[in-house]
Amino acid sequence: MRYQYKWQDIPAKEIPQENQDNLEATIRRSLEVGINHIETARGYGTSEMQLGKILPKLPREQLIVQTKVCPQKNVKQFRREFDKSLAFLQLDYVDLLGIHGINTYEIIDECIRPGGCLDEARKLQKQGKVRFIGFSTHGPTDVIIKTIETDCFDYVNLHWYYINQLNWPAIEAANKHDMGVFIISASDKGGKLYDPPQKLIELCQPLSPIMFNNLFCLSHSQVHTLSVGASRPTDFDEHLKTLSLLDKAEEILEPIINRLEAEAIKVLGENWVKTWNIGLPNHKQTPGNINIPVILWLRNLALAYDMIEYGRMRYNLLGNGGHWFPGKQAENLDKLDLKSCLVNSPHADKIPDLLADTHHLLGGQSVQRLSSS
Repeated sequence: MRYQYKWQDIPAKEIPQENQDNLEATIRRSLEVGINHIETARGYGTSEMQLGKILPKLPREQLIVQTKVCPQKNVKQFRREFDKSLAFLQLDYVDLLGIHGINTYEIIDECIRPGGCLDEARKLQKQGKVRFIGFSTHGPTDVIIKTIETDCFDYVNLHWYYINQLNWPAIEAANKHDMGVFIISASDKGGKLYDPPQKLIELCQPLSPIMFNNLFCLSHSQVHTLSVGASRPTDFDEHLKTLSLLDKAEEILEPIINRLEAEAIKVLGENWVKTWNIGLPNHKQTPGNINIPVILWLRNLALAYDMIEYGRMRYNLLGNGGHWFPGKQAENLDKLDLKSCLVNSPHADKIPDLLADTHHLLGGQSVQRLSSS
């Protein structure tokens, strides 16, 4: 998704040769260094079309090609979207087909109902056009676990990394069901680690933030794959430095994690660090649909690690992300009574002020999801 030309389908002739050359050089470099899992999606604009110009030139048996198609109530539309993906990729089959964006209970039910898009994906599997079926999700942990426990899927794409470990129970559930675990966007949604603040760089020494996060994720054997998000051939270089450290991950990680935790306590206070998320309502339980847990989490990162740009990127998605990033910003707090929804929080009295401060710190121009831009 990081190296395509446009987020919308356009005629192939409109794609600049320079952009296509960069994409192909990136793919060839990935194979040179042993990275053969190529992940795309129907929603990634010209990505599939551009990949289709190089994938047929490569040894098919050496590739793991994954695409994703959003669930549709009309299964014929789901099939049309998949057929378009396969035609753009110029392949006879994909190794992995993900149902893209199982983020709510309603979407689960729609997908797995008799005659739903999961059944359609199984037809594709029987026809030899798909080897394995999984799902991708930006949803809450309980939704992910429920989807896993249907026992309908071979793998899951989800978010989990050092700064956001909420989905660990889902990863454990996936392991119990013998599913592959693919971590989405570990270096971008995991903290914009390709452009980290100086404070985070210092706290992660002797590793770079990218190397630290990679090592943290891969030190857990339940995690199988991290997406790199390469946009040019040199983007693999920093990630590859992680590999030689895997055998001694625990001894390398421990002092860094201790330093990160100590800094958070120093800045935010030990009681807050250990209890801030207790008893918080979700956005559906909150007046104005304010996403209190996400806002306070972003505040923690901004203050403890100077991750202000990351916080702004994520905060300003609120209200624009639909079920991919639900809830709204902390606006118009003077018109809302949050007392009843915060009754189970030990910090109920101060949270409204903290929300207002966070809005002042991180608020600004609204941000659209990349695939909506």
